[in-house]
Amino acid sequence: MGVIEDVYDDLDTDVEFEEFEAAVEDKVEQMGGLADEETAAMLIAHELRDEEADTIADIEPGMNDVKFLGKVTSIGDVRTFERDDEEAEEGRVCNVDVADASGSVRVALWDDMAAAAEEELEIGQVLRVMGRPKEGYSGLEVSADKVEPDEDAEVDVQVLDTYRVEDLSLGASDVDLVGQVLDTDSIRTFDRDDGSEGRVANLTVGDETGRVRVTLWDGKADLADEFEAGEVVEVGDGYVRERDGDLELHVGDRGTVERVDEDVEYVPETTDVADLEIGETVDIGGGVIETDPKRTFDRDDGSEGQVRNVRIKDDTGEIRVALWGDKADREIELADRVVFTDVEIQDGWQDDLEASANWRSTVTVLDEGGDATGGATAGTSDTGTGSDGRGASDTGLGAFAEDGQKAAAEAVAGEAGDNESDSGGSGTGGAAAAAASTTDGVEFTGTVVQTGDPVVLDDGQQTKSVETDASLRLGEEVTVRGTERDGTIDADDVF
Repeated sequence: MGVIEDVYDDLDTDVEFEEFEAAVEDKVEQMGGLADEETAAMLIAHELRDEEADTIADIEPGMNDVKFLGKVTSIGDVRTFERDDEEAEEGRVCNVDVADASGSVRVALWDDMAAAAEEELEIGQVLRVMGRPKEGYSGLEVSADKVEPDEDAEVDVQVLDTYRVEDLSLGASDVDLVGQVLDTDSIRTFDRDDGSEGRVANLTVGDETGRVRVTLWDGKADLADEFEAGEVVEVGDGYVRERDGDLELHVGDRGTVERVDEDVEYVPETTDVADLEIGETVDIGGGVIETDPKRTFDRDDGSEGQVRNVRIKDDTGEIRVALWGDKADREIELADRVVFTDVEIQDGWQDDLEASANWRSTVTVLDEGGDATGGATAGTSDTGTGSDGRGASDTGLGAFAEDGQKAAAEAVAGEAGDNESDSGGSGTGGAAAAAASTTDGVEFTGTVVQTGDPVVLDDGQQTKSVETDASLRLGEEVTVRGTERDGTIDADDVF
């Protein structure tokens, strides 16, 4: 047996030996004697060898023909097109999405296979696919050379008519899901590799089984501006992807997001403040007992950032939450009951824990001026009478009247004591009274978070505007003394 036969015998291919041998001879001739028959045979074998993909996630553009197993999750319509050869017959193509536990991929079926797909394929079937991977318009796709149903194989991917959040799995497509809008983000633009501009925006929706981030691409990104937190929407024709270890529901050209008249209850599962530990990413919730104004700052790259701090309280304790970027624009007031999801617990000022709400986090105001620590569901507030005879208003911020009024007074004057507020008054009333006051001999120590006129200091609990001619650096810790009027310190001494 010759060297060509030896190489061919080790090759798993549908190419006949005579065709392989002819290709080897052509390769020897093309290389002008630089390669013998064995070398040429190895080169041809490499070009022909099918690459067996253990999972769909292993498939990459540029690979030779691959073989893989996947479950049909959606079947597109058969489309026709004109070929470059005017005398050739009209072409046909059908796109089929297949998935396994690792992900999903679009498979393009051409001509006779496209016609067969329309008549014979069913969602939920398991297919053995052989084809050529490439980067398509909507991402990775495989141009199929051969497709065979495999009735004995099993692929662990659910295919449902209607999904709940807990039903979502990597690789699922044609997903229809009804959920309540919990949060929305602004539209962002980015540059693609081909030089075109892309657009993306996000919604977060939840149902009784959990929540999921919905990513809206390009033309669908405008949908993010059409909905508000609390509304119920139906996401149609979505597909599931993974990002940073979390599942996301994506909406592309075929997808839809529409407002629907259905009742959906989202009940957040939050971690008690007393149980929080540094380094965790958790969901927390409670009543707002303190709010700070939004601050802007300059990043190292010259861009402008913004942050706003609020303090919330539950039955076990209280914590400061830093809202970064677009999150700082959310309308959050004293006495609102708010849930923050996917916040990072960090070591804050004066060894206190602090929660950081970044781009991955969501901010949901469950009810305005409602129960600060209770378990009301989204978009509702309890208005009945408790077992102790108190009305619902007594279990809201009224239950923390001293804390709330103290926080409001501190935000303006910085001088309220622990027991100075009237427990029967409201936090906003205390703030208004403090706003009209003037205090001499104020001393405040904090870090410079804004330079210029005015300077803004932050001590981890509150921020102060300071009028001073002193030249201060961003991040410098200073102490100021002076007279405070309407929330601004006119500094006589800075050290």
